[in-house]
Amino acid sequence: MIKRLFQQKLARLRTGFWFLLVGASAAAVHLIIYGLTLDFLKVQNEWANALGFIIAFLVSFFGHRNLSFKDTSTQALQSFMRFGITACAGFCTNEIVFMILYRGARVDDWLSLIAGIIAAAVQTFLLSRFWAFKK
Repeated sequence: MIKRLFQQKLARLRTGFWFLLVGASAAAVHLIIYGLTLDFLKVQNEWANALGFIIAFLVSFFGHRNLSFKDTSTQALQSFMRFGITACAGFCTNEIVFMILYRGARVDDWLSLIAGIIAAAVQTFLLSRFWAFKK
């Protein structure tokens, strides 16, 4: 019984560790793509945010599928579709927070984007854990 509880706690810690690492990697990709898009394509901030999201989504899905939630029993296509819905919901949260802070409150665009990414990350973790990659 104690061994089982220990294994469950260890599995949760492992999931949390990989989720944070994959999430941080995806967030870094998002920020890099955002900056490069602004510099080279000269588009509006919201479009740069969207492009950063698309690229980061791929990093996030494959990282979470293979590391964070590798013990999932869902099929890859099912997880991809569910995670796609989860990520799109996260992006909506990200974009809303970003626009409110950047356009509405006139907060620096990078701080606004980071706040949006953090808000979306919390939402994405909950939906991923309890739906997209549910065992």
